Amino acid sequence: MSSSKDLGAVKQALLPEQQDIEALISAQHRDPFAVLGPHPDGQGGQVIRAFLPGALSVKVVARDSDDLLGSLHGTDVAGLFAAHFDHTQPYRLRINWAGAEQTSEDPYSFGPLLGEMDLYLFAEGNHRDLSSCLGAQVMSVDGVPGVRFAVWAPNARRVSVVGDFNIWDGRRHPMRLRHPSGVWEIFIPRLEAGEAYKYEILGEHGILPLKADPMALATQLPPDTASKVASPLAVDWQDSAWMEGRAEYHRPDKPLSIYELHVGSWQCEVDDVGDVERQYSWQELAERLIPYVTQLGFTHIELMPIMEHPFGGSWGYQPLSQFAPTARYGSPDDFGAFVNACHVAGIGVILDWVPAHFPNDAHGLAQFDGTALYEYADPREGFHQDWNTLIYNLGRTEVHGFMLASALHWLKHFHIDGLRVDAVASMLYRDYSRKAGEWVPNRLGGRENLEAIDFLRHLNDVVALEAPGALMIAEESTAWPGVSQSTEHGGLGFSYKWNMGWMHDSLHYIQQDPLYRAHHHNELSFGLVYAWSERFILPISHDEVVHGKHSLIDKMPGDRWQKFANLRAYLSFMWTHPGKKLLFMGCEFGQWREWNHDQQLDWYLLQYPEHQGVQKLVGDLNRLYRDFAALHDQDDAPQGFQWLIGDDATNSVYAWLRWSKDGSPLLVVANFTPVPREGYRIGVPFAGTWHEVLNSDAGLYAGSNYGNGGGVVSDDLPSHGQGCSVALNLPPLGVLVLQPMG
Repeated sequence: MSSSKDLGAVKQALLPEQQDIEALISAQHRDPFAVLGPHPDGQGGQVIRAFLPGALSVKVVARDSDDLLGSLHGTDVAGLFAAHFDHTQPYRLRINWAGAEQTSEDPYSFGPLLGEMDLYLFAEGNHRDLSSCLGAQVMSVDGVPGVRFAVWAPNARRVSVVGDFNIWDGRRHPMRLRHPSGVWEIFIPRLEAGEAYKYEILGEHGILPLKADPMALATQLPPDTASKVASPLAVDWQDSAWMEGRAEYHRPDKPLSIYELHVGSWQCEVDDVGDVERQYSWQELAERLIPYVTQLGFTHIELMPIMEHPFGGSWGYQPLSQFAPTARYGSPDDFGAFVNACHVAGIGVILDWVPAHFPNDAHGLAQFDGTALYEYADPREGFHQDWNTLIYNLGRTEVHGFMLASALHWLKHFHIDGLRVDAVASMLYRDYSRKAGEWVPNRLGGRENLEAIDFLRHLNDVVALEAPGALMIAEESTAWPGVSQSTEHGGLGFSYKWNMGWMHDSLHYIQQDPLYRAHHHNELSFGLVYAWSERFILPISHDEVVHGKHSLIDKMPGDRWQKFANLRAYLSFMWTHPGKKLLFMGCEFGQWREWNHDQQLDWYLLQYPEHQGVQKLVGDLNRLYRDFAALHDQDDAPQGFQWLIGDDATNSVYAWLRWSKDGSPLLVVANFTPVPREGYRIGVPFAGTWHEVLNSDAGLYAGSNYGNGGGVVSDDLPSHGQGCSVALNLPPLGVLVLQPMG
């Protein structure tokens, strides 16, 4: 390869076929590697071709030195350069552009990149580490640093990667199609992390809007929509003790108390009049959030979706980048460092994750290669009427595997402790929120979405193997059986299900004027009828404090004092009821205003004693919940709960025992009227002193401080099926928790 011959003498040998030339010029060539790059001449030499629209000249230099090997000659085709070389050796192209010179290896000198096993597992829908395979991967090939791009677009006629590095010209880097997987790939040498890019796709009916990478590991900051080449994740993980003990912390008989928050509106930097100037970064959030959550005693935080999403008003529930943390708060490394800091502080991190649907933005997954690729083609299956979104076709193996890999990406690469799977009910039923004639029955003629059911079961089985100890939580609002039952016993395999029925009934009850609560008495007790049919989380989530539903405290009836007393009683009822706990930010201190994702919480309210009291109560409830096994270690077992009084509708009083596995009880008594009740008799299982471990009406919570002076001594008077009893002073709109002493 030490000399180049005159182009005119070997013109026919150098130029490709006319149809190849025309396809290159029009950016429609399905196999550019067959034409561009080095091609042996059969006699020990090679022809090198490069299609570089806009280039002025092209020289060929040795890869391992600056030795000039020759030049590629311009041809009659603008932008097409070619030359014959007597010898073959690795080379670089020195390209002279108007005002700039670029030296790099030839992308078309590299052979196929992805391994056959990777492609096989992807096509099978079972590639467990797809985020290290497809997308933009910073790597070296044959010792040359650069970025390997790979994207699935089986029905495309041509796919190019475009960005600032090629002035967004789809003619410059058309990709190689790997049959039969439908994956297109190319390695661009010398490209570095931080580059913005998209895919230019030629579909059956022409060029599509530029598409962001479905497998992007990083993105531009919205409203910009390009993907970004991400460096390999480099987090200084110091959470080995947490990760090793996580499976133990997450057992069903352990406390689980979750603080749900929206990252962008929990706390922000504000100006003098309280308007948001900017959102905090992951590091700034960690510095503020972790001490706060620790002080309040929550075991976990749950972040509303932080996968990149184009519209902030969707709160993250319409994500387009299922593998990229949003750029709003920092880099992927920054997010990893945030998770690490939480773990070091003993706080678990759960992410909301959305496999049910995706937005129809032109740069996203919709009609990705000109066909319904990620979504069902039939709008009766693929269009979500409620949310104006598209529904993943989880019956397609590649889509099934794509979403499976997304879940594992967060759990494994970012050490996430659990996923709360959004909108499971909409996945399970083909007729979800549809009228007759608006849905397509399954292959058996039924309404169940068999493909989604198979996916959820497979997902939960794989997570159990690949991320031991991780929690899988279903937001599921119907009576679907066995959501939290193992797949081997016919269930869906989730760790927990949100108890939407309890949420609905209890909130409906607590919003009633106490005068009328007697008529709704069973709404608080009904949850105990089915409390052990699943492993439940009791959710007071963001959905309950938006869209005109009022904040939690503003749902409460009565004057200001009664609203706070009702709120304290309700939270105490929730924390002493069977089921794990979830509370949305702001509810823990009684924010009056509905949650607004564009404003931070009303922290100024904490200057008032009533709001301080609610916050202190939540902290004490969490400590009580964690310290007393009776409140958590038999949450999913009927022997952990015993009614004492469930039928006193006249007084709106309830009383029950929570039992630990070792036989230690706590007595819980709730009075949901504003009337103090003196000497109210309740049967108890043990004689002696019963110590008051919590009174939601205590003065330190800004209550009226009506109670029992710290405890009572039992009387030898049988009551409520028990051999002895206690006479309690029940505070107005209050909950008492008592522990037997000795």
